[in-house]
Formats: sequence, C-alpha cells, structure tokens
Amino acid sequence: MLRQQDVGHRIVVRRIVGIREGRPLFSDALGELVELSETHLTLATAHGPLRVPVTQVHRAKRVPPTRRPTAAAVVALERAADEAWPAPTRGRIGDWLLRSADGWTGRANSALPIGDPDRPLAAAVDEVERWYAEQGQPAMINTPLPLAAPVGTELDARGWTARPPTLVQTAPLPLPAPSSVGTPPAAGRAELAGGQAELAGEQADLAGGQADLAGGQAGAAGEQADIAGGQAGGAGGQARRWESVVVELATAPSEGWLAVAAGRKGGLPDAARHVLTAVDQVRFAHGYVDGTLVAVGRGTVTGQGRWLGLSLIEVSPVARRQGLARQVIHELAAWGVSAGATRAFLQVEQHNTAAVALYQRLGFVTHHTYLTRVAPH
Repeated sequence: MLRQQDVGHRIVVRRIVGIREGRPLFSDALGELVELSETHLTLATAHGPLRVPVTQVHRAKRVPPTRRPTAAAVVALERAADEAWPAPTRGRIGDWLLRSADGWTGRANSALPIGDPDRPLAAAVDEVERWYAEQGQPAMINTPLPLAAPVGTELDARGWTARPPTLVQTAPLPLPAPSSVGTPPAAGRAELAGGQAELAGEQADLAGGQADLAGGQAGAAGEQADIAGGQAGGAGGQARRWESVVVELATAPSEGWLAVAAGRKGGLPDAARHVLTAVDQVRFAHGYVDGTLVAVGRGTVTGQGRWLGLSLIEVSPVARRQGLARQVIHELAAWGVSAGATRAFLQVEQHNTAAVALYQRLGFVTHHTYLTRVAPH
C-alpha cells in the first residue's frame, strides 16, 4: 500500500467502481500522487484531478517516473514565480526563502524550501516555525513536488496539514490568438508533441501497471475525459454575447482593478499592493465593454527576462463564457513577447477545472505541482 513517501511520485491505482453479478468491477488510473490521507488519495492525471476514497482502492503501487523537469528547472521556475509575487517582508534559512505579506495570499506568506538550508532538515523547520511566530502568523511552507518531498515527510510527522494541490503550468510563447484557441498553432506544437509523447509513455506505463496489478478494466481516464467534455460543452451559453471588448494594459492598476482583486482575495492590505506592483516589469490588463470594467489580469516578466507570469485573471460573472479571459491573456502574452519572454507560467488550483480546461486549450501543461502546508495551532 502507499505511504506518505510516495506523495509527489507517479502511481497506478486499481479502484473498485461497481459490482456486476456479484463480482467487483475495476478501473485503473495513472498519475502523480499529490495527496494521501486516512480517507482518500488524490492523483493528478492527464485528464485532471482524480480523488479516490481509500475504501475503493483495491491495489496501488509506485511506477517509474516519466520525463519530468530537472530539479534545476523547478528551482529556476519557483524563483521566477517568487520574483513575480514579491512579499514585502523576507528572510532566509540558507537557500530557503521566508516570506510574509500580512497574511495576504498563501504564496506571499509561506516559506519556499528549495536549495540547502545550511542545517539539518528538522532544525530548518524549527527555524521556519520560529520566524513565522515572530511575524505573528501561522507557519506555512510551499512544497514543490517531488523536489521537496523529504520536507513533506518531515511536516507529516509534525502534523502539518495540506491545502488543495496547486498546478504550476507552462506554455511556449507566443500563445495562440483568441480566435484559434481550439487548435493551438505552430508555436505550441512542440509543447503539444512533447505532451503527446509523454502521454504515450504514460499509456505504456499504465499498460505495464495493469499487467503487474493483473486483470481488470481500465476506464478512469475515459470517464474523466467524458466528464471534462461534458463540462466544456455545458459551458456554452446563455450569457450575453459582448459585441465589442477593449483590453488596455497599464503599468499600474486602476481603483476598479484593485477592487476586483480585493473581492477575489478577501481584502487588500498595504502589503498586497506591494506584492502586486513591486516588480520591475509588470502590466495590469483592464477589459472594458462600453466603458465598464468586466475583466482584469496581471502579467510580469521575471526569471532573467525569460518567464511571463500570469495571475489574477478574473472576469465579471455577467461577462463570463464569452472569451474575455482569453483576450486578456492574449494581450498580456503579446506584451510578454515584446518584453523578451519566451515562456509563460501560471499557478492554478487543481480543483478549478474550468480554469485548467481554459489553460489547456491555450497550450499550458503542468510543469510541477506544489502543496501549501500549514503548521498545527
């Protein structure tokens, strides 16, 4: 059976999906194990997240990893993401980063354990807890997986909890134009080809896993694909079709833009304004219809000019499902290209299936995942 040490690694799971003529029906799933508790496990599969109750697991095992980014690539992207979301109060434990922003967002108020902390792991976690106690905040650590899996094991032993998994996704620039998001153009083909090759490898691994687990009926991936397709089809629309949209980019957010951010993130303390604006290369997208702000977004260029970071993509409820988010992203991506960026990244919670589906159509694939771990009170 699986252990906490398997979190962040690829596994194959045989689960019971029904009973026919008194005999159990099985379905196999392959993906990265992102969460394991006493009651359930969660996999990041090629078709989205899959949550499986432990009572339905017949057998499960770790399988060899497919092609994945190197540790150096994960570290570089995590540092670029940190530059793009800069906490005003910072500290260090060796190479580990300590960040605080008056509690505004998990990313800006958590330690990033990448590199060497210059002390034993247990002592490093002790220091994290001490530093956040001095800030008057609960201690949190973002653990990129599987890079920081050993840190996760230490936190498990201390009783730290985990928030839902977050996907760090990337895509080559330029992104496809809004009118062609269904079929990404040549710029995205190399990325898609790589993803297809990886999927083929996963299918081969799954076949091997099925042979190891013996007998059964595969189908979880197909079920997930059908569900995703149904959701995508249902997303169509009764909403109003906007005739004219104007997307403007500014070096500073308007009060309307900040109000949207405050509504989404639960307030906007002074530290939040620092996080949003204290980046050398940053743009704030404002999407207007008839002079009314209906969509916003934020773009940054960090990581020695290579990475365009996308964040706070938000559309007013009355204007959703009309392609406005794609238009905002396209304008920010075009600016990123003009600034010299060659790749884009974003962070999205795995359970936000609508956003994940949109980003997939734009050519984004998961680079790695992370869990935000929270110390017990």
